[in-house]
Amino acid sequence: MTAATRTDPGPVRPAGGLLRHRDFRLLWAGQAVSSIGSNVTTVALPLVAVAVLDAGTFQVAVLTAAAWLPWLLIGLPAGAWVDRLARRPVMVVCDVFCALAFLSVPLAAALDRLTVWHLLLVALGAGTARVFFETADQVYLPVVLRPEQLPEGNAKLHATQTVSYVVGPGVAGLIAQLTGAVAALLLDALTFLLSAAFLLRIRTVEPRVRRADPSRSLRRDIAEGLRFVVRDPYLRVLAVFGAASNIGLIGYQAVLVVFLVRELRLEPGLVGVLIAVMSAGGIVGALLATTLARRCGTARALLLGAALTGPPALLIPLAAPGVGLVWPALGGVLIGLGVAVGNVVKGSFRQMYTPHHLLGRVTVSMHLLNYGTIPLAAVLAGALGARYGVETAIGVMTTWLALTPLILLMGPLRRRRDLPAAPAAY
Repeated sequence: MTAATRTDPGPVRPAGGLLRHRDFRLLWAGQAVSSIGSNVTTVALPLVAVAVLDAGTFQVAVLTAAAWLPWLLIGLPAGAWVDRLARRPVMVVCDVFCALAFLSVPLAAALDRLTVWHLLLVALGAGTARVFFETADQVYLPVVLRPEQLPEGNAKLHATQTVSYVVGPGVAGLIAQLTGAVAALLLDALTFLLSAAFLLRIRTVEPRVRRADPSRSLRRDIAEGLRFVVRDPYLRVLAVFGAASNIGLIGYQAVLVVFLVRELRLEPGLVGVLIAVMSAGGIVGALLATTLARRCGTARALLLGAALTGPPALLIPLAAPGVGLVWPALGGVLIGLGVAVGNVVKGSFRQMYTPHHLLGRVTVSMHLLNYGTIPLAAVLAGALGARYGVETAIGVMTTWLALTPLILLMGPLRRRRDLPAAPAAY
C-alpha cells in the first residue's frame, strides 16, 4: 500500500538553486496565490459575519472553529488515504472545490439568501479540503525535490506563506472598505483556480502508489502512523507543543477581529492593516530559519523560535486606540518570527526524518494534535468572550501561549544542538 521508492525526476532538477527549478517554481506559485486568497478569507469571512449578518462574538469564533474541525473529524483517515493516492490530483481537486465553495458566498449574498449557517458550511467544506491538500502537499514536496533541497524549499514556501499573512488581510480590509467584505471572497475563489492551474503544469512524474493490500485495513494503516509519532521522542514533543501553542495562538486570533472592530472601534481597512503588520515578522523568520538552523543547530533554532512565539503574546492585550496599537503590532511581529522559524525547521525535519511511505500518516497524526486543538480553542475563546468579554478572552489565551515554550524543555531537544537525521530504532 505504500509508495514505491522515490524515483529521480532527472533533468527537472537543475543546479543553481530552486529558483531555476521549473516544477518547484510552479508549486511555489500555486501555493503563493492560494495562501494569499486563504488569508483574505481569514479576515473577510469574520467581517462578512460581523458587518453583513451582525453575528455575535461566539458565532464568529465558531466560524474559525468550523474551518479547523475537519482535522479532528477526518484527519487520521485522510492521512492514510493520501498515502494510497497520487498526491497532485488530490491537491487539484481540493483547489477546485474551495473555489466553488467561496464563490457560493457572493452568489448567496446577491440573492439575499446569505446566512451564518451558509458561512459555517463554507468554512467546514474548505477546512475539509485543506486537510487533504496540506497532507498531500507535505508528501508531494519530497517527490519534487531532493532531500538536501528540502530545507531551502520549505523556507521559500513558508516565506511566501508568511507574506500572504501580510498581503491577504491588508487586501481583505481594503476591499471590505471599498466594496464590502463579500466581494473579497471572489478574490479567494480566483486564487484557488490559479493554484490548480499551476499544479497541472508540473511535469515531475510521481512514483506509482502500490495498490493497498486487501488484507490490510485502513485502521491498521492509521495505527501505524500514530504509533510512529507516539513512540518517537522528537515527533511526540513537537506534536504536543504544537497542539498547546495553537490553543493560545488561534484562541486569541478567533476573537481578534471582534475586539478590534467592537472594542477599539477600528475601521475595516485599519483592521486589515494591523493584522497584516502583526504577521510581518513571519517573513523575516522564514528567511532566517535555514541560516539560523545551520549556525545555531536545528534543535536550538526550534527552542529559540518557541521562545519568540510565547512571551511576546503578552503584549497583545495592551492594545488601545492610537499609539496603543504599537503593542499588538510588536507582539504579533515577534510571534510571527518565532512561528516561522519553528515551522520551517520542523517541517524539513519531519520530511527528512520520517520514512517516506509513512510520511502522509505521520504528518496528519501530528496535525491531528496540532490542528485538532484549534476548533476547541476557537470555541473556548468565543465562550469566554461571550461570558466575560472579548478582552478577557484575549488575555487568557495570550497568557496560555506565553507559557507553552516550557513544553519543549521536557523532551530531548534541550540536550542537543541538532535534530537527528533518522530514527534510532527504525
